[in-house]
Amino acid sequence: MTKFSDLNLNPKVLKAIDEAGYETPTPIQAGAIPAALDGRDVLGIAQTGTGKTASFTLPLITQLARGRARARMPRSLVLCPTRELAAQVAENFDTYAKHVKLTKALLIGGVSFKEQDILIDKGVDVLIATPGRLLDHFERGKLILNDVKVMVVDEADRMLDMGFIPDIERIFGLTPFTRQTLFFSATMAPEIERITNTFLSNPERIEVARQATASETITQGVVMFKGSRRDREASEKRKVLRGLIDAEGEKLTNAIIFCNRKTDVDIVAKSLKKYKYDAAPIHGDLDQSQRTRTLDGFRNGELRILVASDVAARGLDVPSVSHVFNFDVPGHPEDYVHRIGRTGRAGREGKAITICIPRDEKQFDAVEKLIQKEIPRLDNPVATSKPAAAEKSDTEEKPKSTRSRSSRSSSAPKPEPKAEAAVETAPETKAETPREETSSSRSRSRSSSSRSRSSRDDRGGNKVVGLGDHTPSFIGLSFEERMAS
Repeated sequence: MTKFSDLNLNPKVLKAIDEAGYETPTPIQAGAIPAALDGRDVLGIAQTGTGKTASFTLPLITQLARGRARARMPRSLVLCPTRELAAQVAENFDTYAKHVKLTKALLIGGVSFKEQDILIDKGVDVLIATPGRLLDHFERGKLILNDVKVMVVDEADRMLDMGFIPDIERIFGLTPFTRQTLFFSATMAPEIERITNTFLSNPERIEVARQATASETITQGVVMFKGSRRDREASEKRKVLRGLIDAEGEKLTNAIIFCNRKTDVDIVAKSLKKYKYDAAPIHGDLDQSQRTRTLDGFRNGELRILVASDVAARGLDVPSVSHVFNFDVPGHPEDYVHRIGRTGRAGREGKAITICIPRDEKQFDAVEKLIQKEIPRLDNPVATSKPAAAEKSDTEEKPKSTRSRSSRSSSAPKPEPKAEAAVETAPETKAETPREETSSSRSRSRSSSSRSRSSRDDRGGNKVVGLGDHTPSFIGLSFEERMAS
C-alpha cells in the first residue's frame, strides 16, 4: 500500500501531513502527486470527497519550497469557482505549509480590494482566487501573471456551470505558455474536454472512479411525494422534511439540506427555525461575512442543520456530515452527485435522502440514469391522516354549496303562480290599447327569456313568434312615407 512517505514530498510537508493525522493517500492523490512533482500537466477526474484538494496542494508546496516571490507577481495560481471553495483551499495550504516559509493571498469577493492589494504588493507564492476577482485586480494593474509557474483549475465542471469558462480561457492566455497546469474536475463535459485539449500539454490523466458516481459509503433513498392539493404542496413538503429529520433521530448529528432556489433556502430555514430546529441558510445573495459565520458555526458543531443552495454543493470540507437532504431534485443530474458527496467523506458512512414531487420525476430519472443505479423508495414518514381529513373537509363543503345552489334554484320558480295568474287574467283586459298590450307582451317575453321554452308552453299562453299581431303600423311604411310623416 502506498504511503505519503513514498511520494517524494518535502520532509516538512510530510511532517505537517503526519500532524494532521493522515497516513495513506487516496487514489487520486497517489496518482496525481508523483506526476505533478515530475513537472507534468495533470488531468484529474474524481468524484467529490476523494481528496482532490491535497492532490495539488501537497506537490505545489513541495515545488515552491525553494525560491522567493516578487511583488505583484505570484509564483502559482489556484482558481476556484466559489468563495467557500477558495477559502477551503487556503485553509489546506495553511495546514500543510505551516513548516515551510511560503506566502499566500486569497482573492475573493466580499473583501475590500485594499487589504488584498497590500498582500499582493508584498509578493505571494500562492495566489488563490475566484476568476472574477482575479480579473478585477488584473484590470486595475495590481497583478502581473508573467511569473506563474504552476496553474491549478479546481472543480472545472462547476466553472462551466457557473459560466466562468470564458474567464478561465482569458486567464490561461495571461499566464506563460511554459507553465505547468493541474486540472481537476468531477465530470468531463465536452466543453471541459475542449479546454483540456487546448491548454494542457500531454497531461497525465488520472481517473479513479467512473464519471459522476456516488460513493459506496452513502446510503441513498427517495420519498416520492404528492401533495393533497397544489396550494398546499409546499407546506406539506416541508412537513415531510421535518418528518424525515425526526425519523433519523440521534443518528443525525448534522445535515445539509439543498434547495434549488435561493428563496426556498430562506423559506425552509425559516420554517425549521419556527419548529425549533437548529438551522441557518447559506446562499449567494447573503453577505460574505454572514456566509463565513454560518459555515464556521456548522464546521465547529455550533449549527446542526445547514440549508443551502448549490453554492455549497462543492468543495465544503466538513468530514463529519452525517446526512444530506435534497429538498428539491437538482436540475442537473451531476449536481446530485456533488450534493450527496458532502456526506460519506473520508471513508465514513453517510445518508442521502431526496424528496421528489411529480413534476420532478423526469429529473430524478436522469439522476438514476447517470449514477446507473436505482435509488430505493422510502415510505413517507408523515401520516396521511391529515391530508385525508383535509380532502374530506373539502368534499364535505361541496354538498353544502350544492344544496345552497339547489335551494336557490328551487326557490326561483316560486313567483311562477303570479305569472300564471297574470297570463290567465290577460284575456279579461280587452279594453287595453294595442300599445299597452304590446308593452305588456314585451315585458312578459323579457321576463320569461331566462326560462326554458317548455316552461313557457306550460303556462298556457300561445307561442309568440316575432311581434305577432301587434306589429306597429310604422313598420309597414316605406322610407318615403316615413320621411313624409
